[in-house]
Amino acid sequence: MRILITNDDGISAPGLAVAEAIGAELAGPEGEVWTVAPTFEQSGVSHAISYIRPMRLERLGERRFTIEGSPADCVLAALFEVLKDTPPDLVLSGVNRGHNVAEDTVYSGTVGGAMEAALHGVKAIALSQYFGPPGRGATDLFGAAEAHGAAVCRRLLERGDWTGPPFATFYNVNFPSVAPDAVRGMRVTFQGARAASFGVQPQVAPNGRTYLWLTHARGNADTAPGSDSRECHDGYVTVTPLRADLTAHDLVASLSDSLREDDEAAGARRGGERP
Repeated sequence: MRILITNDDGISAPGLAVAEAIGAELAGPEGEVWTVAPTFEQSGVSHAISYIRPMRLERLGERRFTIEGSPADCVLAALFEVLKDTPPDLVLSGVNRGHNVAEDTVYSGTVGGAMEAALHGVKAIALSQYFGPPGRGATDLFGAAEAHGAAVCRRLLERGDWTGPPFATFYNVNFPSVAPDAVRGMRVTFQGARAASFGVQPQVAPNGRTYLWLTHARGNADTAPGSDSRECHDGYVTVTPLRADLTAHDLVASLSDSLREDDEAAGARRGGERP
Protein backbone atom coordinates (compact mmCIF):
# COMPACT_ATOMS: atom_id res chain seq x y z
CA MET A 1 0.00 0.00 0.00
CA ARG A 2 1.18 3.51 -0.84
CA ILE A 3 0.09 6.11 1.71
CA LEU A 4 0.31 9.90 1.51
CA ILE A 5 0.55 11.91 4.73
CA THR A 6 -0.36 15.59 5.01
CA ASN A 7 -1.60 17.93 7.75
CA ASP A 8 -2.42 21.55 8.53
CA ASP A 9 -0.06 22.05 11.49
CA GLY A 10 3.02 22.08 9.27
CA ILE A 11 5.95 19.88 8.36
CA SER A 12 7.53 20.14 11.86
CA ALA A 13 4.38 19.36 13.85
CA PRO A 14 4.59 16.43 16.31
CA GLY A 15 1.23 15.10 15.14
CA LEU A 16 2.65 14.60 11.65
CA ALA A 17 5.14 12.10 13.02
CA VAL A 18 2.25 10.26 14.68
CA ALA A 19 0.42 10.08 11.34
CA GLU A 20 3.58 8.84 9.64
CA ALA A 21 3.89 6.07 12.22
CA ILE A 22 0.25 5.11 11.68
CA GLY A 23 0.86 5.11 7.93
CA ALA A 24 3.95 2.92 8.28
CA GLU A 25 1.99 0.37 10.32
CA LEU A 26 -0.80 0.29 7.74
CA ALA A 27 1.53 0.13 4.74
CA GLY A 28 3.65 -2.68 6.15
CA PRO A 29 7.25 -3.50 5.20
CA GLU A 30 6.42 -3.74 1.50
CA GLY A 31 4.49 -0.46 1.40
CA GLU A 32 5.47 3.18 1.04
CA VAL A 33 4.75 6.25 3.13
CA TRP A 34 5.10 9.65 1.47
CA THR A 35 4.79 13.00 3.20
CA VAL A 36 3.78 16.27 1.55
CA ALA A 37 2.98 18.84 4.23
CA PRO A 38 2.73 22.63 4.49
CA THR A 39 5.90 24.59 5.15
CA PHE A 40 4.07 26.71 7.73
CA GLU A 41 1.06 26.09 9.95
CA GLN A 42 -2.21 26.27 8.01
CA SER A 43 -4.78 25.78 10.77
CA GLY A 44 -8.22 27.13 9.92
CA VAL A 45 -7.70 27.36 6.15
CA SER A 46 -10.44 24.80 5.48
CA HIS A 47 -10.42 23.61 1.85
CA ALA A 48 -8.53 26.63 0.53
CA ILE A 49 -6.26 26.29 -2.50
CA SER A 50 -3.58 28.66 -3.78
CA TYR A 51 -5.45 29.49 -6.96
CA ILE A 52 -3.88 32.90 -7.63
CA ARG A 53 -0.24 32.31 -6.68
CA PRO A 54 2.43 29.68 -7.30
CA MET A 55 3.72 27.42 -4.53
CA ARG A 56 7.28 26.43 -3.79
CA LEU A 57 7.86 22.67 -3.64
CA GLU A 58 10.91 21.55 -1.66
CA ARG A 59 12.25 18.05 -1.18
CA LEU A 60 13.46 17.47 2.39
CA GLY A 61 14.43 13.83 2.09
CA GLU A 62 13.39 10.49 0.67
CA ARG A 63 9.60 10.54 0.19
CA ARG A 64 9.36 13.77 2.18
CA PHE A 65 8.33 17.14 0.70
CA THR A 66 7.01 20.47 1.83
CA ILE A 67 4.78 22.97 0.04
CA GLU A 68 4.25 26.68 0.71
CA GLY A 69 0.50 26.18 0.62
CA SER A 70 -2.54 24.66 2.24
CA PRO A 71 -3.27 20.98 2.98
CA ALA A 72 -5.43 20.81 -0.15
CA ASP A 73 -2.49 22.27 -2.10
CA CYS A 74 -0.27 19.53 -0.67
CA VAL A 75 -2.64 16.83 -1.88
CA LEU A 76 -2.80 18.40 -5.35
CA ALA A 77 0.99 18.64 -5.48
CA ALA A 78 1.28 14.99 -4.49
CA LEU A 79 -1.30 13.70 -6.95
CA PHE A 80 -0.17 15.73 -9.94
CA GLU A 81 3.58 16.11 -9.38
CA VAL A 82 5.27 14.12 -6.60
CA LEU A 83 3.26 10.92 -7.11
CA LYS A 84 1.81 11.59 -10.55
CA ASP A 85 2.95 8.24 -11.92
CA THR A 86 2.28 6.20 -8.77
CA PRO A 87 -0.82 7.59 -7.02
CA PRO A 88 -1.45 6.81 -3.35
CA ASP A 89 -3.98 4.24 -2.18
CA LEU A 90 -4.81 6.24 0.93
CA VAL A 91 -4.38 9.79 2.26
CA LEU A 92 -4.06 10.42 6.00
CA SER A 93 -4.43 14.06 7.04
CA GLY A 94 -3.20 14.88 10.56
CA VAL A 95 -2.82 14.01 13.31
CA ASN A 96 -4.14 17.47 14.13
CA ARG A 97 -3.24 19.14 17.42
CA GLY A 98 -6.78 19.62 18.70
CA HIS A 99 -10.09 18.07 17.72
CA ASN A 100 -12.03 18.84 14.55
CA VAL A 101 -15.66 18.34 15.53
CA ALA A 102 -18.95 20.22 15.12
CA GLU A 103 -18.45 23.50 13.23
CA ASP A 104 -14.66 23.12 13.51
CA THR A 105 -15.07 20.59 10.72
CA VAL A 106 -15.96 23.41 8.34
CA TYR A 107 -12.88 25.47 9.24
CA SER A 108 -10.43 22.59 9.45
CA GLY A 109 -7.47 22.40 7.09
CA THR A 110 -7.03 18.81 8.23
CA VAL A 111 -10.48 17.95 6.94
CA GLY A 112 -9.83 20.06 3.83
CA GLY A 113 -6.82 17.94 2.90
CA ALA A 114 -8.83 14.74 3.20
CA MET A 115 -11.68 16.26 1.22
CA GLU A 116 -9.37 17.18 -1.65
CA ALA A 117 -8.15 13.59 -1.86
CA ALA A 118 -11.74 12.31 -1.88
CA LEU A 119 -12.61 14.66 -4.74
CA HIS A 120 -9.97 12.85 -6.79
CA GLY A 121 -11.23 9.42 -5.89
CA VAL A 122 -8.53 8.60 -3.33
CA LYS A 123 -9.53 7.10 0.01
CA ALA A 124 -8.92 9.64 2.76
CA ILE A 125 -9.11 9.90 6.53
CA ALA A 126 -8.71 13.05 8.64
CA LEU A 127 -7.18 12.38 12.06
CA SER A 128 -7.37 14.76 15.04
CA GLN A 129 -6.45 14.54 18.71
CA TYR A 130 -8.70 16.22 21.31
CA PHE A 131 -6.77 18.25 23.91
CA GLY A 132 -9.04 18.79 26.87
CA PRO A 133 -10.37 19.14 29.38
CA PRO A 134 -7.20 18.58 31.45
CA GLY A 135 -6.83 16.08 34.23
CA ARG A 136 -8.24 13.04 32.45
CA GLY A 137 -5.11 10.93 32.52
CA ALA A 138 -3.79 11.88 29.09
CA THR A 139 -0.15 12.49 29.99
CA ASP A 140 0.93 11.86 26.39
CA LEU A 141 -0.98 14.40 24.30
CA PHE A 142 -1.10 12.12 21.25
CA GLY A 143 -1.31 8.89 23.23
CA ALA A 144 -4.82 7.90 22.17
CA ALA A 145 -4.05 8.53 18.50
CA GLU A 146 -0.78 6.62 18.71
CA ALA A 147 -2.39 3.64 20.43
CA HIS A 148 -5.60 3.39 18.39
CA GLY A 149 -4.96 5.18 15.10
CA ALA A 150 -3.79 2.29 12.97
CA ALA A 151 -6.55 -0.04 14.19
CA VAL A 152 -9.29 2.51 13.49
CA CYS A 153 -7.94 3.23 10.00
CA ARG A 154 -7.61 -0.48 9.26
CA ARG A 155 -11.23 -1.08 10.24
CA LEU A 156 -12.34 1.75 7.98
CA LEU A 157 -10.33 0.37 5.07
CA GLU A 158 -11.92 -3.03 5.57
CA ARG A 159 -15.49 -2.02 6.42
CA GLY A 160 -15.95 1.61 5.42
CA ASP A 161 -18.16 2.68 2.53
CA TRP A 162 -15.96 4.66 0.15
CA THR A 163 -18.60 5.14 -2.54
CA GLY A 164 -21.15 7.89 -3.03
CA PRO A 165 -20.80 9.47 -6.46
CA PRO A 166 -20.66 12.21 -7.45
CA PHE A 167 -18.89 12.91 -4.14
CA ALA A 168 -16.94 10.07 -2.56
CA THR A 169 -17.13 9.45 1.17
CA PHE A 170 -14.18 10.24 3.40
CA TYR A 171 -13.88 9.98 7.18
CA ASN A 172 -13.23 12.38 10.03
CA VAL A 173 -11.69 10.61 13.04
CA ASN A 174 -11.21 12.27 16.43
CA PHE A 175 -9.36 10.73 19.38
CA PRO A 176 -10.44 11.61 22.94
CA SER A 177 -8.29 13.34 25.52
CA VAL A 178 -7.81 10.34 27.78
CA ALA A 179 -5.06 7.83 28.40
CA PRO A 180 -4.94 5.11 25.72
CA ASP A 181 -6.28 2.42 28.06
CA ALA A 182 -9.14 4.71 29.12
CA VAL A 183 -10.60 5.03 25.61
CA ARG A 184 -14.15 3.72 25.90
CA GLY A 185 -14.45 2.42 22.35
CA MET A 186 -15.34 3.74 18.93
CA ARG A 187 -18.55 5.48 17.90
CA VAL A 188 -19.85 6.37 14.44
CA THR A 189 -21.22 9.88 14.83
CA PHE A 190 -22.83 12.79 13.04
CA GLN A 191 -21.36 16.28 12.92
CA GLY A 192 -22.35 18.09 16.08
CA ALA A 193 -23.70 21.62 16.49
CA ARG A 194 -22.46 24.04 19.14
CA ALA A 195 -23.31 27.68 19.75
CA ALA A 196 -21.21 29.90 17.50
CA SER A 197 -17.75 29.27 18.88
CA PHE A 198 -15.62 31.90 17.16
CA GLY A 199 -15.51 35.55 18.05
CA VAL A 200 -13.00 38.37 18.25
CA GLN A 201 -11.17 40.13 21.05
CA PRO A 202 -9.69 43.55 20.32
CA GLN A 203 -6.26 44.56 21.56
CA VAL A 204 -4.61 47.95 21.24
CA ALA A 205 -0.95 47.70 20.24
CA PRO A 206 1.77 50.02 21.62
CA ASN A 207 1.55 52.03 18.39
CA GLY A 208 -2.11 52.77 19.11
CA ARG A 209 -3.51 50.56 16.38
CA THR A 210 -6.26 48.08 17.13
CA TYR A 211 -5.80 44.42 16.29
CA LEU A 212 -8.34 41.64 16.58
CA TRP A 213 -7.55 38.21 17.96
CA LEU A 214 -9.92 35.34 17.21
CA THR A 215 -11.35 33.60 20.25
CA HIS A 216 -12.68 30.06 20.36
CA ALA A 217 -15.24 28.95 22.93
CA ARG A 218 -15.91 25.28 23.67
CA GLY A 219 -19.09 23.51 24.69
CA ASN A 220 -18.71 19.89 23.68
CA ALA A 221 -20.38 18.46 26.77
CA ASP A 222 -23.59 20.30 25.91
CA THR A 223 -23.95 19.01 22.36
CA ALA A 224 -26.31 16.24 21.31
CA PRO A 225 -25.65 12.62 22.24
CA GLY A 226 -24.40 10.76 19.18
CA SER A 227 -22.55 13.78 17.82
CA ASP A 228 -18.81 13.86 17.24
CA SER A 229 -18.31 16.67 19.76
CA ARG A 230 -20.23 14.94 22.55
CA GLU A 231 -18.94 11.40 22.08
CA CYS A 232 -15.29 12.43 21.76
CA HIS A 233 -15.66 14.56 24.89
CA ASP A 234 -17.07 11.50 26.65
CA GLY A 235 -14.03 9.37 25.86
CA TYR A 236 -14.82 7.66 22.56
CA VAL A 237 -12.92 7.63 19.29
CA THR A 238 -15.40 9.17 16.88
CA VAL A 239 -15.74 8.36 13.19
CA THR A 240 -17.87 10.69 11.08
CA PRO A 241 -18.51 9.93 7.39
CA LEU A 242 -18.34 13.10 5.30
CA ARG A 243 -18.83 14.17 1.69
CA ALA A 244 -18.00 17.37 -0.18
CA ASP A 245 -21.67 18.20 -0.69
CA LEU A 246 -23.14 21.25 1.06
CA THR A 247 -26.60 20.86 -0.43
CA ALA A 248 -29.47 20.92 2.09
CA HIS A 249 -31.16 17.98 0.39
CA ASP A 250 -34.13 18.03 2.77
CA LEU A 251 -35.10 21.48 1.51
CA VAL A 252 -34.79 21.00 -2.24
CA ALA A 253 -38.30 19.64 -2.89
CA SER A 254 -40.19 22.00 -0.54
CA LEU A 255 -38.32 25.08 -1.76
CA SER A 256 -38.91 24.06 -5.38
CA ASP A 257 -42.66 23.71 -4.72
CA SER A 258 -42.80 27.04 -2.93
CA LEU A 259 -40.98 28.93 -5.66
CA ARG A 260 -43.08 27.24 -8.33
CA GLU A 261 -46.23 28.45 -6.59
CA ASP A 262 -44.83 31.99 -6.61
CA ASP A 263 -44.03 31.72 -10.34
CA GLU A 264 -47.50 30.40 -11.12
CA ALA A 265 -49.15 33.17 -9.10
CA ALA A 266 -47.03 35.82 -10.82
CA GLY A 267 -47.87 34.29 -14.21
CA ALA A 268 -51.58 34.37 -13.42
CA ARG A 269 -51.34 38.04 -12.45
CA ARG A 270 -49.52 38.87 -15.64
CA GLY A 271 -52.11 36.95 -17.65
CA GLY A 272 -54.91 38.97 -16.09
CA GLU A 273 -53.36 42.30 -16.95
CA ARG A 274 -54.90 44.22 -19.81
CA PRO A 275 -52.54 45.05 -22.67
